[in-house]
Amino acid sequence: DQTWMQHRASFDLQQQPVSIYEVHLGSWKQCDGQWYGYREMAPRLVEYCLETGFTHIELLPVSEHPFYGSWGYQPTSYFSVTGRYGTPEDFMYFVDYCHQNGIGVIIDWVPAHFPKDGHGLRRFDGSALYEHDDPRRGEHPDWGTMCFNYGRNEVHNFLISNALFWLEKYHIDGLRVDAVASMLYLDYSRREGEWLPNQHGGRENLEAVAMLQEFNRVVHAQFPGVMTIAEESTAWSGVSRPTDQGGLGFDIKWNMGWMNDTLSYMQHEPIHRQYHHNELTFSILYAFTENFALPLSHDEVVHGKGSLIGQMPGDLWQKFANLRLLYSYMWTHPGKKVLFMGGEFGQWNEWNHDAQLQWELLQWPSHQGLKNLISDLNRLYRQLPALHQQEFIYPGFEWIDCHNHADSILIYMRRAKDPDDFVLVCCNFTPVVRHDHMVGLPCEAWYDEIFNSDAEYYGGSNVGNHPGREAQPIGCHDRPYSIRVNLPPLGVTVFKPRLT
Repeated sequence: DQTWMQHRASFDLQQQPVSIYEVHLGSWKQCDGQWYGYREMAPRLVEYCLETGFTHIELLPVSEHPFYGSWGYQPTSYFSVTGRYGTPEDFMYFVDYCHQNGIGVIIDWVPAHFPKDGHGLRRFDGSALYEHDDPRRGEHPDWGTMCFNYGRNEVHNFLISNALFWLEKYHIDGLRVDAVASMLYLDYSRREGEWLPNQHGGRENLEAVAMLQEFNRVVHAQFPGVMTIAEESTAWSGVSRPTDQGGLGFDIKWNMGWMNDTLSYMQHEPIHRQYHHNELTFSILYAFTENFALPLSHDEVVHGKGSLIGQMPGDLWQKFANLRLLYSYMWTHPGKKVLFMGGEFGQWNEWNHDAQLQWELLQWPSHQGLKNLISDLNRLYRQLPALHQQEFIYPGFEWIDCHNHADSILIYMRRAKDPDDFVLVCCNFTPVVRHDHMVGLPCEAWYDEIFNSDAEYYGGSNVGNHPGREAQPIGCHDRPYSIRVNLPPLGVTVFKPRLT
């Protein structure tokens, strides 16, 4: 994978598309109820990602872990790849195969806590070596695990050297750091009297902050082009800002606020969405304060939440239309993309780590149509600079109409670095067709309809504007030109101007 590694060193995250397919290796696909090994999985998973257009695969933790039901988030052997699917050489083959086919590999890395297993790190030499001796600092109340003592240089060195190990030995392209919020706050999930303040009397874990900053500095210095990603769910400032500016130094932060608000909005019956319009528009107020990724991860389809399509309201047709709408809105919203396996074709069952995905569903046009939609969204995302060049900065987004709560309509533009290179996105969050809806535009041109989530190819009703619309010199939305379009039910349409 030498060519891949050389190219990666010059990878510009700011201006490149990143669409991540989150995978649990043991339950993506099985053979007669048995796991595929790394070597058997590689061609199957890579072919599927090429077909659906994802740029990266993110693996739930692959460090060795005794409890399979922890999904890898309770590792005991930080420097050992899990032997469930093969040898270290087999895993190297897996990563190499991905790279040879142009797909990056990200792994989840867990420096926030470790399990209490006797053969693990707890009381490693009979004393509190890796953890705090005081349970108010040393134990995690939610997960029944131990917290690292980030105040010890030896612990710093252990964790950072472990991160470098995965990058050096296995050529991993990114580390997604799990549960960062639990590291940053001394009172995380603790009641009054159950935690110890820092030296200044505050709740910030200053030693953890220093460790994360050093981790990011060292990774970026030694492995240019490698992504570091934070799963951080609070309003901590500067998670994805440089360390020399006081930030933590991550490249990307998961946008948990966008995920929570958007799923909450989509779960409302369409007739009630007009009263929750701000759950969609609020995200743009802070969309560029960090380098965000938009995650629909495994956490959203476990612990009784059901599958994504099961969370959508309405009858069968509306459930699929709502999910197509959600994905289309997500792929046209600023931010990198993260989708957990099974969501791309509308798995009905909640994720079960003991069983493979419901691949048999793809025999039905509605499920195949959803997969077709994801493939085309990824293709548009990769091909259109307007959708990926300026995802982290304000010039990449412009509202046309964010005020039409009564009809639950959002209209916005996404721009490339070239300000004349833009696309128009129209979202209708109700099942009512909006005929001849007037949309203001900045310039006179023919506007091709390049995407319609309601296309029959995706399982929709084929309400649209093919092949496009000619802008007229009639002002609307404080802009000098406009077009009249049909907004499909629970649909998203994307237009691109032909500019001379």
